[in-house]
Amino acid sequence: MSTFDDRERGEEAKFAHDAATTFKVTARRNKLLGLWAAELLGLQGDAAEAYAKEVVMSDLEEAGEEDVFRKVRGDFDARNIGQSDRQIRDQMARLTPIAREQILKAAD
Repeated sequence: MSTFDDRERGEEAKFAHDAATTFKVTARRNKLLGLWAAELLGLQGDAAEAYAKEVVMSDLEEAGEEDVFRKVRGDFDARNIGQSDRQIRDQMARLTPIAREQILKAAD
C-alpha cells in the first residue's frame, strides 16, 4: 500500500507543479502582451510597466484569456490603435512559448 500512496503523492505533487507552472507562464505571457500593447499605446518606462501589470491583473476577472483580450482590445479602441482582433490573438499565441521558455529558464 505504501508504494501506491507514494505514487499518488508523486502524482499530486506533479499536478500542483504543472498548475503552478501554467499560472506563471500565463502571467508572464500577459506581462509580455502588456509591454507590447504599451509600446503601441506610446507608453514607456514606468508607465509601460504599470500598464503591463494592469494587463496581468485583468486576467483575474474570469477564467480563460478573454478578460485579457478585452482589456487590450478596449484600450486599443479607446486610443484608435489599428490592431485587429486577430493581430491581438496572434500576439498572445506568439508570446506563450516565449513566456514558457522564460519561466522554465528561471526555474533552472
